[in-house]
Amino acid sequence: MLPEEYITVSRHCHPLNPFKSQKTAVSVVEISAAQLNQRLDNFLIKQLDNVPRTRIYRIIRKGEVRVNKKRSKPDYKLQIGDQVRMPPMHMERAKRRKARPPETLVRKIEQAVLYQNRDILIVDKPAGLAVHAGSGVDYGLIDVMRLLFPTTEIELVHRLDRDTSGCLMLAKNRQALLGMQSLLQERKINKNYTAVVQGCWPQEISEISQPLKKFNLPNGERRVRVDASGKTALSRVKLLRGGNFYSIIQVELVTGRTHQIRVHCLAQGHPIAGDDKYGDKEFNRNLRRRGIRRLMLQASSLELPLSAYTSESVINAPLPAEFELLLDEAKRA
Repeated sequence: MLPEEYITVSRHCHPLNPFKSQKTAVSVVEISAAQLNQRLDNFLIKQLDNVPRTRIYRIIRKGEVRVNKKRSKPDYKLQIGDQVRMPPMHMERAKRRKARPPETLVRKIEQAVLYQNRDILIVDKPAGLAVHAGSGVDYGLIDVMRLLFPTTEIELVHRLDRDTSGCLMLAKNRQALLGMQSLLQERKINKNYTAVVQGCWPQEISEISQPLKKFNLPNGERRVRVDASGKTALSRVKLLRGGNFYSIIQVELVTGRTHQIRVHCLAQGHPIAGDDKYGDKEFNRNLRRRGIRRLMLQASSLELPLSAYTSESVINAPLPAEFELLLDEAKRA
């Protein structure tokens, strides 16, 4: 095996110059069962993990990527036996070395596995950890899981916001990934959340059905708002503890829109505590004085049906210390 500091170019080996970009060789990958029905763009993003996504979509659009010697669109679903040709790509040496998650985090996540069988894993994701690397994020939970399971095809079945903690499901093979995502789309997996919201939540608000639409701020940051032209979104709510300053609610996420619970709560006049995108700054400031310094939204449980990949069961994540603190406080009030 070649040392890390060498890269193959047109069947020859050249030492990498740390000050210049390096060019990879043309490569052709034959699709196996592990990549069956994966979108072409997602396949390339994983294969070319040091290449910007904008560049990946550009080479697809220009026809530099070929599937079975033909142009293909980003959403083409790969089939077993497909031959995917990837063009030579320039890579910066600095970008070739991915940041490795610290060992303390790896051990923490190892202890946070709530459930696993031969097909899926459910992990208690901590708040503040992204599910995958991205802009300004060197690594995510998926990178930690791949370190813990180096011989397994670990993939995210769904996602959680970076600041949300709790139950996150991952698949151990392509078939389980597609199967569990299909169950989610068919609403056969119940996702339940616990949230702390500002003010006294009205007992009569037990269901929120307001369409949501994504938009970008002038700085490019993505946000979501209630909008009649948006996508259908449904949240079912149960009041657990009421109070004048804050309330604790349980939310069943019927649909899975971006920032759904956060925006639905805001639309009712009760933003989630610690929400730096949609929350009340003064309310959050008062909570910080009491030691609450995170988004108070927890994916508390996943209800799994009987399927080819799971037995019928309910997987619960323990409430974080900040939630326990406020629950105890509410009981004493």
